[in-house]
Amino acid sequence: MSAKKIAVIIGSLRKESLNRKFAHEVMALAPASLSLEIVEIGELAMYNQDLDEDGAVPPQAWTQFRQRMQEFDGVLFFTPEYNRSTTAALKNALDVGSRPYGSSVWSGKPAGVVSVTPGTTGAFGANHHLRQSLVFLDMPVLQQPEMYIGSAAKLLGDDGKVSNEDTKKFLKKFIEAYAAWAETNAKK
Repeated sequence: MSAKKIAVIIGSLRKESLNRKFAHEVMALAPASLSLEIVEIGELAMYNQDLDEDGAVPPQAWTQFRQRMQEFDGVLFFTPEYNRSTTAALKNALDVGSRPYGSSVWSGKPAGVVSVTPGTTGAFGANHHLRQSLVFLDMPVLQQPEMYIGSAAKLLGDDGKVSNEDTKKFLKKFIEAYAAWAETNAKK
């Protein structure tokens, strides 16, 4: 059985992003049944439907992103919380990938959501707001375990790696549950 190819999309564009650090930690704990790869979204121009209609040539970054996302069996999203929602960059990636109408790269791909924040709420608002969009995009979303990581900076050592054993166990439980979810829900 070949490994499921999973895109990892990080909603934070910051160089020292806590979400990026946790994404790397989760990737390192993934079972062999998953092949995880970060797909960058920072170069995607803001979505404008005019650039997708009437013979227009969409920006090259959109076309490359859409083609690349077709290669994946599922998607893991890592999001911080900005104003009780996900980031503009992540929402823009969802919009670019869902258009033109009827050509969504997201449909049927099993998704997992991890929200990471230095605050105490675990980016609960962003996690659930993102889930609303994913349901509309026809992505079966892993329900349990839910993954809200609050006070995230305190869980990392000076090397940027998770230093808390209970957190490592939880991350491992999550990625193993996602692997089973992807196996069950990925298009055959």
